[in-house]
Amino acid sequence: MTRTPTALLSPADQERRRGLRVMKGVALGALLFMAAVFAVSFSLQQTLPWAAYVRAAAEGGMVGALADWFAVTALFRHPLGIPVPHTAIIPRRKDEIGRNLGEFVETEFLRGDVVRAKLEATPIAERLGAWLVTPANAERVVGEGSAVAVGVLRALSDDDVRDIIEGLAREHLIDPEWGPPLGAWLSRILESEAHHGAVDLGFDSLSAWLTANRASFAGLVSRRLPAWVPSIAARLVDDTVYTEAVRFVAAVRADPRHPARGAIDGYLDRLAENLQHDPVTIGRFEDAKVAVFDSPRVRELASAAWHTAKAGLLAALEDDDSALRRRAVVAVTEVGERLMTDAALQRRVEGWVVDAAVFLVERYRHDIASIIVDTVERWDPEETTEKIELMVGRDLQYIRLNGTIVGALAGVTIYAIAHALLG
Repeated sequence: MTRTPTALLSPADQERRRGLRVMKGVALGALLFMAAVFAVSFSLQQTLPWAAYVRAAAEGGMVGALADWFAVTALFRHPLGIPVPHTAIIPRRKDEIGRNLGEFVETEFLRGDVVRAKLEATPIAERLGAWLVTPANAERVVGEGSAVAVGVLRALSDDDVRDIIEGLAREHLIDPEWGPPLGAWLSRILESEAHHGAVDLGFDSLSAWLTANRASFAGLVSRRLPAWVPSIAARLVDDTVYTEAVRFVAAVRADPRHPARGAIDGYLDRLAENLQHDPVTIGRFEDAKVAVFDSPRVRELASAAWHTAKAGLLAALEDDDSALRRRAVVAVTEVGERLMTDAALQRRVEGWVVDAAVFLVERYRHDIASIIVDTVERWDPEETTEKIELMVGRDLQYIRLNGTIVGALAGVTIYAIAHALLG
């Protein structure tokens, strides 16, 4: 059979040809080794009784190697060029093999359950993540996505968007009751004493303000005193008030158990409790919330914010060097990194891909399988034989090697049983 020149083969086929030659050499080497062992042990078996067992093993190994060589070779060509019946099976039945192969692939491989099982066992999301972390690929994704986003933004109706925003705000901000959840949240903060840091910060800020604003106490009390009070006494009153305020704040800052701190804790405890269980407090809080979030002014601000955001988005999306586009490239890269590491995200993405692939396979599997049949029919017999041999020939050489080993074991076993029974 004329073989395709190596230069015309694909890199994968070249690698397969090298692997096939190596395995053929290994199988032939095993046969030659058994022949050499047989020759040596045959000459020594008269003087060394154990050599007969070695001879029997080598003899069985040669028989097994030759039998499997004939079986493997008969698939692709006539052994030694002799046209033995039922040999050269592949070149003689090429078209039939192609049709059977196409039918087999269609019925056994291009099935929804098979494709689903295979894809579910393949790390699709991880490989997609590896593709996205490449900078050129991330920029391409952002460019295509920006073009789509610009088209969508220009097609959106501002009135519809405003209605949607108002509906979402009412559903998620205005209608739900905030008091009990906020009270529960405040209770957890108080239980963990996480609010102490905020209290400390408040008194620290008050101390800094007192230090920097002593003049604010001038006349704070003295202006309310009778006119007949001497001015020096009035100043003394103001200074006393300021000094006591400074001392009070310093005492609170220095003493973690100061009564003022306890008063603050008590107030916060009562507030958390009332927000959860007191209808009056809850009602007042809800009224304040509605007044803030459901006012016409807020809706006007939301509408203006949408128009501003839309104009900014359009400008940024259409500018290849905008900060948004650059940040989007970084975000796509981060998505790729998450796809490589986040198991939950991988499962979601792979579920979408698997469902789409199963749909396509079940709908078009016959058309896909026909590619195999048409391609094999266009091949000539020698080309078909070589391609199939390159695909499976290396593995078939293991049959020759296994035949050598099994034949050796069978030969020595048969000889040992016969020697034990017959002497």
